[in-house]
Amino acid sequence: MTCDEPQQSALIGEIYDAAPVPSSWLEVLAKVAHFVGGPAATLPVKVAAEMGLLDCGIDPHFRQLYRDHHISRDLSSIARLSADIDEPFAARDIPDREFLTGRFYREWMQPQRLVDVVSYVLDPAPTSPAMIRVFRHERDGVVDERARQRMRLIGPHVRRAVRIGKLVVLTTANTQTYASLFDGISAGVFLIDAGARIIDANITGRIILEAGDLLKAVNGQVIAIDRQANDTLRGILAAAGSGDAVGRNCVAVPLTTRAGEQYMAQVLLLTADLRRPIPRVGPLAVAALLVRKAALEAPLIEALAMSYALTPAELRVLLAVVDLGGIPGVAQALGLAPTTVKTHLQRLYRKTGAKRQADLVKLVAGFCNPLVSSRAPSQTSRAWRN
Repeated sequence: MTCDEPQQSALIGEIYDAAPVPSSWLEVLAKVAHFVGGPAATLPVKVAAEMGLLDCGIDPHFRQLYRDHHISRDLSSIARLSADIDEPFAARDIPDREFLTGRFYREWMQPQRLVDVVSYVLDPAPTSPAMIRVFRHERDGVVDERARQRMRLIGPHVRRAVRIGKLVVLTTANTQTYASLFDGISAGVFLIDAGARIIDANITGRIILEAGDLLKAVNGQVIAIDRQANDTLRGILAAAGSGDAVGRNCVAVPLTTRAGEQYMAQVLLLTADLRRPIPRVGPLAVAALLVRKAALEAPLIEALAMSYALTPAELRVLLAVVDLGGIPGVAQALGLAPTTVKTHLQRLYRKTGAKRQADLVKLVAGFCNPLVSSRAPSQTSRAWRN
C-alpha cells in the first residue's frame, strides 16, 4: 500500500516548519488528523517553559472535561500499549473490551460519536507517555491498517519536530536545564550566527569538530569539508541573518566525510522572535545546525519502502548509496554490475522524484530520527572556541 506522495511530502514540510513556532501547530495538527483519517487530534507542544496539550476538532466543552476529569483515566489505560514507540496503536487494542466499558469511552468519546483513536508515542514516559493521537468518528470506522500505516509514516516526523521545538525553547531555559538537555541529544547540535560562527555546541557536536573529517572549526566558524555543502550552508545562514526568506524553517543539506560516508545536516532557522540570548553564552543565533549520520532503523526502512513502492533490490541500492555513495562502491558492496546499479538508480529517481544521489541521501535523512536521548561523555575539549 502506498499513500498520496505529494500530500505526504507537503505535510512533512509543514510539520518541520511548525517546529520552532508553537502557534503554527494548530493548523498542521488538523492536516495530520485529515491525513491519518479522523476529525480530531491532540498533540503535546512545548510553549514557553511549559508543556501544553494542543487539540483540534474537539468541542470546547469536551476539551475542558477531558483536562478536568478524564486525562488520567485515558493515559493510564493506554500506557501499557506503548512499549514499541515506533508502532502506532489503537484504543481498541486494549484486551477484553476494557476500553469500551471504561468511563473515558462512555462519558467522553461516545457522546461525541468517537469510536476509536490511533496513537503514536513521542516521548515514552513510563506512566504518561506523550503522544500524538487522532480520533476516529463513527463515519470513519475503527482504526484500520490504512490509518496505522499513515500514522507510521508521519509519526517519526512529528516526534522529531516536537523535539526540535523543545530545543528552541532551551534558549530561554536556565543554564543548568539548558546544559543537561542540550548535551543529552545524540545528534551533533550547533547554535550558529549569520556568519557561521559557533555560539555553542553540544558534546556530540564537539566530538564531530575534533574528528575534523566532516566539519571543522576555523577561527570560530563552522566549515563543512564538502565544499559544495559548505557554500550551501553559508548561503542559508547569510540569508537568515539578513532576514531574507529561504523557503522553509528547516532545510536539509547532505554532507560527506573525507572517506565518503554520508551525513545529513538540518538547518533549523530561528525566527526573529526566537533569537533570544542563549544561557551560558549570550550572543544571538540565527540557526541550529543538527548533524547526524544518514541511517535508518528497521521500522522506518519499511515505511520508506512502502511510501515509494520500492522493490527489495531498489531498497538495497538506496541504502547502499546512503552508506557508501558512488556507483562503483555500491556495485562492489552488493555484488552487482555497475550497469545494474545504474538501472536501479534510474528507477529510484523515477519513483522518488530525485534527480541525483544527493537528493536520495536527503530523502532518506527525512525518515531518520536524530533527536534521541544519549549518554554522552561528561566532558570534552572546547578547543574549537579558540
